Amino acid sequence: MTDPIDFKTSMEFAYGQPAPMSPGVIRVVANNPCPFTFRGTNTYLAGTTSLAVIDPGPHDSAHIEAILAAANGRPVTHIFITHAHRDHVDGAHLLKAATGAVTLAFGRTGYPAAAIAMSPSGTLFVNDTFVPDVEVRHGDRFVAPDWTIEALHMPGHAPDHLCFELSGRKILFSGDHMMAWNTTVIAPPEGNMADYLNSLERLLQRQDTLYLPGHGGRLESPQRMVKAQLIHRRMREQEILALIRSGSTTIQEIVPTVYQGLERRLLPAATLSVLAHVEHLISRGLVTCAGSASSTHALAPV
Repeated sequence: MTDPIDFKTSMEFAYGQPAPMSPGVIRVVANNPCPFTFRGTNTYLAGTTSLAVIDPGPHDSAHIEAILAAANGRPVTHIFITHAHRDHVDGAHLLKAATGAVTLAFGRTGYPAAAIAMSPSGTLFVNDTFVPDVEVRHGDRFVAPDWTIEALHMPGHAPDHLCFELSGRKILFSGDHMMAWNTTVIAPPEGNMADYLNSLERLLQRQDTLYLPGHGGRLESPQRMVKAQLIHRRMREQEILALIRSGSTTIQEIVPTVYQGLERRLLPAATLSVLAHVEHLISRGLVTCAGSASSTHALAPV
């Protein structure tokens, strides 16, 4: 199958150095590159007189110092967090201690601790103990003299995932929900494919002109990318369904065919991505399973 996604893997940056993204918005990239974070986690500072920080990044004192240097003496009043994955949230308490800012996030959704163990990077993936100062819900707005931010609940990558609209600017801080460099990892039980596809459909109804993602470079022409991601996911699901109909009975059989030539270190993420699609096919009544879809129990078409 031909993949419709034109990924943008180029990114001009220097770790710890502020870079302008748009008037009143700068980015600082954390030095935590890996297969799941690309070059590292993006932290954004929005505002001119008082600042909102979007995603303080990992527990890294050097990165927090870089954020404070980028603030250049301006008060940081709000720390918005897209979701409680460690590469986005673990620096929150350090930045809060340094600034006195309030932390704002959706808050945990009651998913079991098993979500940590089953995630692609194991116990390094989800911070299930983080509690924000303010629990944010879809449509909540936060107003400062020179910025207004509106929260959009966009589950799929994580049940607590928020995107943040910079109101009046057609700019969306898209977190891990939508990126330019790669597809988003949907890793059950933390990730849910049905939720993710529904959230993408909701993005198509918007008129944003720029996404600033949690990893990688700016995403311009975002509507085109959202459509491409939807087509990609639907094609992948049809490919998996065709394999099941042709006799593949386990996820372990499906992964090597769907992800040919995959690096070994990315195998856990690929396996969980296929699991997310299989769970979605089961929920739609197109596939049955004799037991847990994540096990070796036989999958079968309906």
